[in-house]
Amino acid sequence: MSPSVRSSSAAPPPDPGWEPRDPTLPAPPPAAGARPGARPRARTRASLPRRLLRAAVGTLLLGGALLAGAFVTGYLLVSIPAANAAALAQSNLYLYRDGTVLARDGEVNRQNVRLDRIPLHVRQAVLAAEDRDFHTSRAVDPKAMVRAGWNTVTGKGRQSGSTITQQYVKNYYLGQEQTLTRKAKEFFIAIKLEREKTKDEILQGYLNTSYFGRNAYGVQAAAHAYYGKDVERLTPAEGAYLAALLKAPSAYDVTTHPEHRPAVLARWAYVLDGMVGEGWLTPGERAALHFPDPQTARPATGLSGQRGYVVQAVEEYLTGRGIVDEKTLAGGGFRIVTTLDPDRQAALVRAVEDRVTHRLDPATHPTDRYVRAGAAAVEPATGSVVALYGGVDYTEQYVSNATRRDYQVGSTFKPFVFTAAVQSGARTQHGEPITPYTLYDGTDRRPVEGWPGAPYDPANEDGESYGEIAVGTATDLSVNAVYAQMAVDVGPSHVRRTAVALGLPPTTPDLTASPSIALGPATASVLDMAQAYATLAAHGRRGDHTLVAALSRDGEPLPLPSSEPRQAVGREAADTTTAVLRSVVETGTGTAALAAGRPAAGKTGTAEDDKAAWFAGYTPELATVVALMGQDPETGAQKPLYGALGLPRVNGGGPPAEIWARFTREALADAPVRDFDLHLMPGAELPEVPPLPDGPEDGGEDGGEDGRDGRDGRDGPREDDREGDRGGPEDWYETGEAGPGPAKRPGPAAPKRT
Repeated sequence: MSPSVRSSSAAPPPDPGWEPRDPTLPAPPPAAGARPGARPRARTRASLPRRLLRAAVGTLLLGGALLAGAFVTGYLLVSIPAANAAALAQSNLYLYRDGTVLARDGEVNRQNVRLDRIPLHVRQAVLAAEDRDFHTSRAVDPKAMVRAGWNTVTGKGRQSGSTITQQYVKNYYLGQEQTLTRKAKEFFIAIKLEREKTKDEILQGYLNTSYFGRNAYGVQAAAHAYYGKDVERLTPAEGAYLAALLKAPSAYDVTTHPEHRPAVLARWAYVLDGMVGEGWLTPGERAALHFPDPQTARPATGLSGQRGYVVQAVEEYLTGRGIVDEKTLAGGGFRIVTTLDPDRQAALVRAVEDRVTHRLDPATHPTDRYVRAGAAAVEPATGSVVALYGGVDYTEQYVSNATRRDYQVGSTFKPFVFTAAVQSGARTQHGEPITPYTLYDGTDRRPVEGWPGAPYDPANEDGESYGEIAVGTATDLSVNAVYAQMAVDVGPSHVRRTAVALGLPPTTPDLTASPSIALGPATASVLDMAQAYATLAAHGRRGDHTLVAALSRDGEPLPLPSSEPRQAVGREAADTTTAVLRSVVETGTGTAALAAGRPAAGKTGTAEDDKAAWFAGYTPELATVVALMGQDPETGAQKPLYGALGLPRVNGGGPPAEIWARFTREALADAPVRDFDLHLMPGAELPEVPPLPDGPEDGGEDGGEDGRDGRDGRDGPREDDREGDRGGPEDWYETGEAGPGPAKRPGPAAPKRT
């Protein structure tokens, strides 16, 4: 066969993988030693990886050179500065929203001590908490800094990634702001500082500049603030607690935040376990230590009365939301305009004094020594906190009754169950939609049905049984059996999500998705509950409560987070709940609130064993929550309020509702009377409301309390936490949409109430 035939019949040559030679150009001569007719080498194919490798190596070398140049430049340009302003901290100025002065916080408490005065076990506790390799490691940890910087830039949270040397640089020379510029300066100053100072000098500086809370800078000031002694006398257990405070000084102060005690104990144990791991404590010595409760804080006298409670709440607001770092705020120099209205603040104090404080007589009524009061008022339209009552005096009682989270809210939680029922279109076990007129079995100790957990049969107040009773009437009378069953019908997890959507923090203690959630074992604060009720008053639109209207430092305005209201639950759900709560005020356990002289909605509540009594209520313009709490002033233990103020029992419809009425009447004295504009769910139309009576301003001595408000926290044995939900939408808590809703399943015609 001729060559031409073989060529035409052969398969086409494979793709060579490189650009073909231009056929118009002569072929290159064969390489020396190559076989005649042999294929040329694929030089391009072989050289590409080498070119890429050379480029990569060149890039790395260039990058390394640039980094080295940047390091040298930074090292030469950044010098060790003088002490920063925080090291010589100033006070902060707090103003009412009209610009008048509210308070100045106290001067900084600072006292430097030599390292040899600080016991070795205290130094070791601090190292165990903050930097266990301090004596053997370098001044900076580049890997930790890169990780922290990346997390800051990408929004994954602010992290320091700092050694003790870097923290000292930040405390004494720079500031607490989490920026890349500050971190770069911190890096170079720390390196230079390590060349100029010994490890002991750096540790001494760190221990004298660190912030421990209670306005105390340095371990000597902290020893006095928490244990009333010099640093030399601190025990290993006490030193470990002070070391634990460095992570979150205010949050880990167990006298201010008793609800954080489990987290504090865990951190304290972490410090001690670290000391054991480093060989600084023996296991036997560790086992013999017990947590050393600190003494009660002694606030500055300039923060007496309500001023200290307000300052404390504002500080927690700013630091808890990441607006200002706690140590930076403690450094001072801030001008803080609060949302508090001076006239309404004064009116709230007068109301508490008139209805409670001036009536206390421990000599005649021994229980009076246990009485504590807390209150908060929020504007539903804006979320602004306009008045706050934390206790009798900040210098006498450090813990604020307005923000503490350790007393059960009782039946003031029940409206959230009904809101969840309407929002999710829930039905009873018999398939009937839940409306204000749906009938439930109100028999005392009736076991709930449809719950897969442990049996649960809550008691009604005084063991009273009601038989078949409408939801609205059961709300008026706080019938526990009805609301426990309703929580199961709605689904306890839906109830929990509704409470959070309305304004309760998801971290609220004992906010557990089980049937007992309906009876209020959760320990939300007065301020938390005021926000949730403000959301109901605003037709389901929630504006996160705010205590700060404007913030600046050294004349420079600082940004505040947006509090634009959003729909938390559907309007029909919120408004139908408001209609039910109006009946509580008009004919139920909250009739003392009628003395406000305005259309009002509200709910009474009592904690287990009558240790707290609540009234939560609102008009269209203002939502206010008031609580009386029982606490032993010596031991701090919660105590029942039986016999306080000369009353057999202190219920939410008594003094708390009376305080609410007097405050609301005075706070809104210059505002026109407004009625609620309600959009109700189908089947929820209510009878005509009778005109408001012209009663005395303060509602009389007994406030119309009928004594039937349930002892709502009496939950009996706890069941397990399995959900047992009956299904329902998962996303309407964020969107505010009504979900399937009852509009497609209208309830029966509304019967007349008796």
